[in-house]
Amino acid sequence: MEKSFTIDVVANGERLDRFLADNVPDLSRTKIQKLIKDGFVKINGKPGIVHQFLKTGDEVMILEKAGGSMYAKKAGAEKKAKSDQGSRKLWEGIKVLDDTADFMVIDKPSGLLVHPTDKGETNTLIDWAINKYPELKTVGEDPRRAAIVHRLDKEVSGLMVIPKTQDAFEHFKRLFKTRQMEKKYTALVYGAVGSDAGEINFPIGRSKGSEGLFAATPLESGLGKPAKTKFSVMKRFKNFTLLEVEIMTGRTHQIRVHLKALGHPIVGDELYKMRGQKDKKEKIDASRIFLHASSLNFIDLKGKRHKYESPLSRQLKDILEKAK
Repeated sequence: MEKSFTIDVVANGERLDRFLADNVPDLSRTKIQKLIKDGFVKINGKPGIVHQFLKTGDEVMILEKAGGSMYAKKAGAEKKAKSDQGSRKLWEGIKVLDDTADFMVIDKPSGLLVHPTDKGETNTLIDWAINKYPELKTVGEDPRRAAIVHRLDKEVSGLMVIPKTQDAFEHFKRLFKTRQMEKKYTALVYGAVGSDAGEINFPIGRSKGSEGLFAATPLESGLGKPAKTKFSVMKRFKNFTLLEVEIMTGRTHQIRVHLKALGHPIVGDELYKMRGQKDKKEKIDASRIFLHASSLNFIDLKGKRHKYESPLSRQLKDILEKAK
């Protein structure tokens, strides 16, 4: 029997033995270190080292020791229960700004996954929505992503619209496709952005070096999908710039990839930070990525215009205070 973990941004930089001590509570640190030294723990298919530091995307596998206990199964169950409990707790942070017959507008907290991935996560945002309105199961094009017409990355917070009927789903899908859905973000980035406003127009494709990540490509390369991001400066600090950002296309990780390509990655973004760059270098401790979907502006099925605003959370305001 074996147990595997995929390292996420929260565990990035943790030491192997400490990570396993936190996630396999049945085992003491001493026993974990012995398992590692005996070759029963592998990272990306290779034997791990006790003091090895983990990176986002690493696959950590525990091989059950010959004649050993069922610790892997127990640890897996406990880890899943702990994860489910954490996700359920995040449901308490969901704010419903509007709830009509056709749609809901919600404010999503950071850390909450919008819908399950191929790993089959539970207690996501859409699980919360279906728990509230079971009929949402039949809305949309894919039952695994029922009623989801757009998404936010797990660590990103802010406004989302959730259609409650199929007609509303098709309506909002059309608004996003024709760029009639006005959606703006607030982002704090490293460095002094040169111009007060601008447009980033680099195609985006999958990164060659890192699975699950994306990268901007030169226009003349012919690679990647077209992507366009507009930005304007809201406030300048000594080592940082606060931006209002609007995306004209909806590529995965678009804002994060484009701002990194501009040379100004988002504060707290562990996936798309510049090589060698760390938050502490700029004397700021970012507890999360500073990217927030701050406004939505659209026309509903009946032709009525709606505009919603979401202020920065206390968590983001604290990071902003440190940037001054």
